[in-house]
Amino acid sequence: MSMAQRIQERLQAALAPTHLQLEDESHKHAVPPGSESHWKLVLVSPAFEGKRSVARQQAVYRALAAEMKAGIHALSMRTLSPAEWQAEGGGALLHETPPCAGGSSAGG
Repeated sequence: MSMAQRIQERLQAALAPTHLQLEDESHKHAVPPGSESHWKLVLVSPAFEGKRSVARQQAVYRALAAEMKAGIHALSMRTLSPAEWQAEGGGALLHETPPCAGGSSAGG
């Protein structure tokens, strides 16, 4: 099972999202080909209703504890309640990710 599948399964089981968008950005970083270590996530869940950003992110990290130990180097995330998602228009990946401190495959 790929890392992407494990991430999606864990998040589905723990947070029952209404929207889950995951993008592997490993190819943008100085990592070996085929690495699955840098991720961008948009997660919309009723479980986030009334919770602050830190509590939402902690819930994601709890759900992905095994994957964080097994090779995830970076996880950039947006966590929204369904009402917040709808108010923003329900767009695609809504955030840019910073370059990896370890360098990028583009030389920067």
